[in-house]
Amino acid sequence: MKTLQIICAVLLFLLGCSPASAEDSRELVSALKQGGHVIVFRHGATDDSQKDIYPLNFDDMKAQRQLSEKGRDMARQIGTAIKKLGIPIGEIYTSRLNRAIETGKLLSDKEVKPVDALTDSGAGSASAMANPAGGNAKAGLAMRELVNATPKTGTNTLMVTHKTNIADAFGKEASDAQEGEAFVYRSSGSAPAAFVARVKPAFWIEQAAN
Repeated sequence: MKTLQIICAVLLFLLGCSPASAEDSRELVSALKQGGHVIVFRHGATDDSQKDIYPLNFDDMKAQRQLSEKGRDMARQIGTAIKKLGIPIGEIYTSRLNRAIETGKLLSDKEVKPVDALTDSGAGSASAMANPAGGNAKAGLAMRELVNATPKTGTNTLMVTHKTNIADAFGKEASDAQEGEAFVYRSSGSAPAAFVARVKPAFWIEQAAN
């Protein structure tokens, strides 16, 4: 039975499934209200006219691609929806790049903790972002260790990272992660966190409106 559950979870992940029905959506929101989950977001929509300059300078905003107004607005809306739904957020970890830091703050209305494990594993490369191969084993392991950490009691851990890191941690099947999309994992104590769902940005807003 356990093997069958693992196979089903893998199939769901490969298919990139969001909650398939209204009942599934309600069940996901209900589970998140209890805490014990890790919600991994790709940062919000960015200004394509801006480019990251390597080597990355985390203090120079002009040397980084920033959130666009669309990205900021969507992050605010998602954050408002999460709060309205009563989903408790505990620790918030982000990449050290400003677009992820800003996304995290807008999602949570709290201070965030920038960490290396979530910082762009593609080192600002446009080609790495366009075609993330999920081949950086060291970056993938660092992020999975963070995802596997148990959230504080009664809360969910929120993370904001990049498409390259998501592919490194979760496999090439996750390399199509869209800006603002989230991957939800359930903490399993001493075992690796279990994949629950991929969630599109509009999901949170739609659920809060119901």
